[in-house]
Amino acid sequence: MSSYIYYENNAVKYLESTLQDNVDLYLCFCGIEVCKPSYSFGPAIREQYIIHYILDGKGSYQVGDKVYNLEKNQGFLICPGDLTYYEADKDNPWTYIWVAFNGIKSIQYLKYANLSNKNLIFESPHNEKLKDYVLDMLKINKIRSNCDELKLQGLLYLFLSTISESIDNNMSEITDVSSDLYIEKSIDFINNNFTNNIKVTDIANYVGLNRSYLSSLFKKSLNLSPQEFLLKFRMNKAYELLKNPKLSVGDVSRSVGYMDPLTFSKTFKKYSGYSPKQYRENIHKNKL
Repeated sequence: MSSYIYYENNAVKYLESTLQDNVDLYLCFCGIEVCKPSYSFGPAIREQYIIHYILDGKGSYQVGDKVYNLEKNQGFLICPGDLTYYEADKDNPWTYIWVAFNGIKSIQYLKYANLSNKNLIFESPHNEKLKDYVLDMLKINKIRSNCDELKLQGLLYLFLSTISESIDNNMSEITDVSSDLYIEKSIDFINNNFTNNIKVTDIANYVGLNRSYLSSLFKKSLNLSPQEFLLKFRMNKAYELLKNPKLSVGDVSRSVGYMDPLTFSKTFKKYSGYSPKQYRENIHKNKL
């Protein structure tokens, strides 16, 4: 009797395991799909770790209130228990592969790829290699021997190791020159979006690095964390805006990314030693 359930039509190929006897890591299911425009799945909670990798096209992935817009050569992780939703683009719908797995070492192996419930997005240039691994998995739709079972297990490890390899190469290839480019790109993003409620995670997603590595680049280049740089940038803008007596504190607050003027006032005072009102009064008294 087969240990796997296999399904195929013109758009989808799907393989599901009925065996879960490798406690370290085991395949639950995998597949490939050419999605129709605006095809979506969810919102739903899954019981497995699932990695989707985009072979072509684009779409969006939502976890909670966070939305990621993704395209070819990018991928996303779904973690057990997370409420997620994903949708193909209406004009350029994605084609993706997916691999679902579980096991007591799942978290450990995901860490090798720098993936976790805090870092759900990755990039890999190994488009054909990852696709071939999944296609090879799908070919083994009838397990006839222990050899086939081992081959399928090996393909799962190769799939994860290739994603990990992409992360290792990305990190090792970041020279001082390219580090400066990441910093420059981050600062451009801040300059264009500081009026919105952006966070360090948004900056990291924009430049394609994980948050911790981006922080290390900022510390090395600017001796500031991204959070400290963003705060300094906003406060310097606030200094300039407070010189304009026509703008209320609320106007200034919203103009530098704080929707709540009270939060802005507390942050400004902690940063400068003055409340916005005191700072403005001192400007007019020529004390600042």
